[in-house]
Amino acid sequence: MKFLIKSALVFFIFTFHFSLFTSYGQPAVKPYNENQDARAELKTAIAQAQKENKHILIQFGGNWCPWCMRFHALVNGIPQVDSLMKANYIYFLLNVSQNKEKRDYTLFQEFEYPNRFGYPVFVVLDKNGKRLNTQDSDAFEYPNPKIKGYDTTKVIRFLTMWSPKALDPVTYTRKP
Repeated sequence: MKFLIKSALVFFIFTFHFSLFTSYGQPAVKPYNENQDARAELKTAIAQAQKENKHILIQFGGNWCPWCMRFHALVNGIPQVDSLMKANYIYFLLNVSQNKEKRDYTLFQEFEYPNRFGYPVFVVLDKNGKRLNTQDSDAFEYPNPKIKGYDTTKVIRFLTMWSPKALDPVTYTRKP
């Protein structure tokens, strides 16, 4: 019995010690392309949305923004959110420089100044690039300020309510 306990303890210590080295050796995930040509990539996203009959969800933000990173992690980490996103949207991360002098203010103007909400902020476009909605990310946060993160139920509701099917009038017409 003592041998079994000692073996388990050695295994635990070795595993914990090894995981410390491997976790710190991994580069930080940076989903935003800090050197992107936003207009060119947006044209590509519109072409893809037209081909696949999807909307475009633009997430304005940056690798410097913890709330932007939280939302990106939620999209990629919760299967139901990920599947809704893949089924209905072209998910486009639009990098906003942390340096305010390097920001593209004409792009903000083109989308009716979503930056007024802070980051991340979401702009939903139809497949032709027409703006349908701008959404502040505060609406997705948990009401309790002690809980840092987004409420999955609220995000799912948003993605469902702005999906192509939800905005298709045929969805709501009664058939005789």
